[in-house]
Amino acid sequence: MFIDRARIIVESGAGGNGMVSFRREKYVPRGGPSGGDGGQGGSVIAVADSEINTLLSFRRRRKYAAKKGENGGIKDCYGRAAENVFIYVPLGTLIYDAETDELLADMTHDGQQVLLVKGGRGGRGNSHFVSPAVRGPTYAEKGEPGEKKEIRLELKVLADVGLLGYPSVGKSSLIRKVSKAKPQVAAYHFTTLNPILGMVNLDESRSFVMADIPGLIEGASEGVGLGDEFLRHVERTRVLIHVLDAAGSEGRDPFEDFHLINKELARYSSKLSTKKQIVAANKIDLIQDTKKLDNLRQQIEREGYEFFPICTLNGEGLQPLLEKVWEILESTPKIELETPDTAIIYDVKKDDFKVEVEDNVYYLTGKRVEKLVSMTNFDDYVSLRRFDKAWRYMGLEKLLKQAGIKEGDTVNLYGIEFTYTARKHGQEEGNEED
Repeated sequence: MFIDRARIIVESGAGGNGMVSFRREKYVPRGGPSGGDGGQGGSVIAVADSEINTLLSFRRRRKYAAKKGENGGIKDCYGRAAENVFIYVPLGTLIYDAETDELLADMTHDGQQVLLVKGGRGGRGNSHFVSPAVRGPTYAEKGEPGEKKEIRLELKVLADVGLLGYPSVGKSSLIRKVSKAKPQVAAYHFTTLNPILGMVNLDESRSFVMADIPGLIEGASEGVGLGDEFLRHVERTRVLIHVLDAAGSEGRDPFEDFHLINKELARYSSKLSTKKQIVAANKIDLIQDTKKLDNLRQQIEREGYEFFPICTLNGEGLQPLLEKVWEILESTPKIELETPDTAIIYDVKKDDFKVEVEDNVYYLTGKRVEKLVSMTNFDDYVSLRRFDKAWRYMGLEKLLKQAGIKEGDTVNLYGIEFTYTARKHGQEEGNEED
């Protein structure tokens, strides 16, 4: 089974907290602070794997979370960093931010790695905060929080050859006959609900990947039937085999079907209509009058396409068809898969803050605000002083004034509330140093 879309949640681990400790040894009366730093939180990384062909595993598991870094220890011992979490995806997978719809990565080559969410930095121990004014700091930094993101995965089949055609013309039977793929085959429409990949081995040195694209119908480019979902899989194939029901066993005209499908390709993308295409006229065993097959051949060849009569039931005509496909592949350059120039940026711009007012409560949000709150110990005086400095440096007080805050109003920072008091002009900032 081939699953071509999936949504998952990825979450990186928070950094470990810094340690507050002091060196206490015999004959060392002024040992000083010795708190170690917290360990780095684990990141979540996507890895392209050529051995995987589907996104089926993401249907069984939707959340991938890395662990938190260990807290710092005494004697300046660092906390252990958490292990990264790797998620493996097929080649050709497009990775989007589900919330912003931003394309984060195009996984085009085996082993390619992309950082999805970065682990939080470990908090610094109290040994980092020694200053001329504070010789024995009792404050350590909390670890940086991790990130959480919903990711959308979309797979475009990386196949050399794509099979096109109306439902029930024999595409599934064809790929089943020439490869080890085992699609469901039955005498009703839309048997194939997902693209099927199969490896075709002509001999020890010649092979290619074939994709059975689900049946298309008129109006597919506009969302009719299943075609709109899977036309995009055709984009990365190099050769198209257009399978027709030459016997017209479903009561349709094969030549008319041929034109309707090609019209849908052109509507979806002008590039698709220019792809190399050959015609496989299937079910010739059901044709009683050979003139019917000859007329179809003349019509197709008059359009400039090569015509191959086949029977997937007994294998008649398949070898010449596959040899021609190989010949075309040899002369057709591989499609270059370009990775867009995108970068995952973790530092938010200084003006990326938002103020919302409700019942005289000012809710201040933003990535940097969330990080500041998470890394502050509000029960520690020195930590509060550092918070105050960062607050003013980031321009948050000015932002609240612009929003109309007044003395006595409540400010809410991700669940932390305090009463706003306007700073008096010339008020001293204190002499603590970072």
